[in-house]
Amino acid sequence: MGRVKRTNRWVRPAVTAAALAVAGCAGESPMEHGAETGPPPAAVDIDCVGSGKVQGSGSTAQQNAMKHWIDQYQRACPGVRIAYNPVGSGAGVAQFLRGATAFGGTDSALGAQDVEISRTFCAGGRAIDLPMAGGPVALGYHLPGVDGLVLDAPTLAAIFDSRITAWNHPDIRRLNPGARLPALAITAVHRSDDSGTTQNLNAYLSGAAGDEWPYEAKKVWQAEGGHSAAGSNGVAAAVAGTQGAIGYFELSFAATQKIDTVRIDTGAAAPVAPSAESASRGIAQAEVVGRGDDMKLEFDHGTSADGAYPIVLVTYEVVCDTGNDPASLPALKSFLAYTAGEEGQKLLPAIHYAPLPDSVATRVRKIIATLA
Repeated sequence: MGRVKRTNRWVRPAVTAAALAVAGCAGESPMEHGAETGPPPAAVDIDCVGSGKVQGSGSTAQQNAMKHWIDQYQRACPGVRIAYNPVGSGAGVAQFLRGATAFGGTDSALGAQDVEISRTFCAGGRAIDLPMAGGPVALGYHLPGVDGLVLDAPTLAAIFDSRITAWNHPDIRRLNPGARLPALAITAVHRSDDSGTTQNLNAYLSGAAGDEWPYEAKKVWQAEGGHSAAGSNGVAAAVAGTQGAIGYFELSFAATQKIDTVRIDTGAAAPVAPSAESASRGIAQAEVVGRGDDMKLEFDHGTSADGAYPIVLVTYEVVCDTGNDPASLPALKSFLAYTAGEEGQKLLPAIHYAPLPDSVATRVRKIIATLA
């Protein structure tokens, strides 16, 4: 299958915020985009293949980035069909491991058991984690009349563990002097599905709140009480529609649904708000701990560096290092090379994601080129 270097001069401008609210529940139809028409300003230089079909599924945290990536890629490479179903990280990894998809999207790296299972499916190889987009896990809240809410790790732990149940609790008042906090019940919303976003929040609370959060950094929600919703979009919708609610999701969901977000008191000079820039500062402190071509990252959730947002995640694309389906491999490599490349990474800040650090992105691109 030959490669064609295409410069697409007919890529539409950024999709409006309203169009980004794609539902993220299990059973939803995959996102798939064709070569729509419309004159836009920017040229996109992508190394295309002539044809192919690539199916992916998984993380709802990256679904807004994936929507833009697919749209831009298919405008430049109209012979290739890319589809992504945002069913959640746990389901996405499970679908990949049973051979239903060419890649799985997840907000947390593969566990040892997943890697062992993958050795059967990835003939002669194993599944590896490729970081693709970063971002903050935002804590969105619905509290009319309260702007710039500040919380810290122990207080968040008590809220999500149903030990602080009202917004005028003394611990919240202490962090927000002068704010008019109502005597309103807190509705804490968590994910109902296995989720890498949940795992990243668990990891943060475990690392920064200490004994206040006795739960492991798992994809499944373990704390008592609260309300649940499927997918990042489901949690965001529940928060937007419920006075007194608080929940966690990737920042783009807060932006598209106009949800206020918590500033985190990390012990730095000032509380830190979630943003692409503050997340980048947090991600820059991560360490690559995967072996070989596996690019698993480990974060410093207890950071108190000025301007560094501590609740960050990186979405990984899970692929076989060797043993990928030959029918979809050329298109898969072309698409992932684009998402990890300069063109794919530079669009991320405008949609509230953090690009990969250059050192990480360069290594990811080199690994993509060797996939077999």
